[in-house]
Amino acid sequence: MNKIVQWIDERISLEAARKFAKKKEVPVFYGTVWYYLGGVALFLFIIQIITGILLTFYYQPGVNTAYESVKFIVSKVEYGWLIRETHSWSANLFIFFIFLHMFTVFFAKAYRKPREMTWMTGMLLLLVALGFGFSGYLLPWNELSFFATRVGTEIAGALPVVGDFLLKFLRAGDEVSGATLTRFYGIHVAVLPLIAITLLVIHLLLVQFQGMSVPPKLEKNPALRRGAIPFFPNFVLRDLTVWLIVFNVVALLALLFPWELGLKADPLAPAPAGIRPEWYFMFMFQTLKQIPAHFLFMEGELFGILVFLVGGIIWFLVPFLDKHAGDPDAVSSKRWTRIGIIVLAFIIVMTIWGYLV
Repeated sequence: MNKIVQWIDERISLEAARKFAKKKEVPVFYGTVWYYLGGVALFLFIIQIITGILLTFYYQPGVNTAYESVKFIVSKVEYGWLIRETHSWSANLFIFFIFLHMFTVFFAKAYRKPREMTWMTGMLLLLVALGFGFSGYLLPWNELSFFATRVGTEIAGALPVVGDFLLKFLRAGDEVSGATLTRFYGIHVAVLPLIAITLLVIHLLLVQFQGMSVPPKLEKNPALRRGAIPFFPNFVLRDLTVWLIVFNVVALLALLFPWELGLKADPLAPAPAGIRPEWYFMFMFQTLKQIPAHFLFMEGELFGILVFLVGGIIWFLVPFLDKHAGDPDAVSSKRWTRIGIIVLAFIIVMTIWGYLV
């Protein structure tokens, strides 16, 4: 083994990477625990890749084969049910931890100069994660996923100017059909992974070269810190311990709370009552339901979509809008913190409301 490591070291200089990792330090303070959230999201993405590859060995995208192939995986393939459950639970937790990571970064003002690009690539990764969730939801071709996809694509089709094009592009036609399923499969297993890996590499390189950010208060008053620990091996070992805990949580969820396959989709059947999206789209879905049919001289749905679109762009550009993020006492920076609290509360309340009604 030592000879193999030496052989590789002579060609790509592993020693330089080791020196960089040992020199790099991680600040220790009351919020150090939040540093692990990004690593957890990365670990869950790795689980997604591994289980996703295993599922592609048996999955067949087609109107007459998709549902049957998933049923075969969970009932006939050895441990196939466990692979599918692990894939489903890790997907949901992946999105959850990206959301959690995003808000901790926001409230710590970790998007401030020079980390604007880190925030922006992270936001793009969140969009890709939501794309994974939306495209993967249709693949079992069951009743719930079929009608939820129909509703979801209709919302995308309501966008001004590009709506009609986007609707036909996503559906690969005018209606949700076998062509839609094939297109979603291609997006899910080829297009999105390529984009995600590219963004992830850029994001991780930015984090490594810029180091771990600390809240502005600690930056102005270093006495509040509790020192620092080496990134390697100390922080890496702690990160791996957290990964092990998360892996066990995913395994327990897969064993104790399996996802039901449901009934096969029938495009000619009426939509069942209570069709709603996955939890990470629920706050948007519930908001659109509450807007009147006509609002401010336009359709209510269009108004809601435009609000979310503009809000998303503002959130993406917040590093450039919060010009005093480095000053914890600045009025404008505190205003952005309050906006973040309102956004978080809104998402939580609307999501819970969506499940209660």
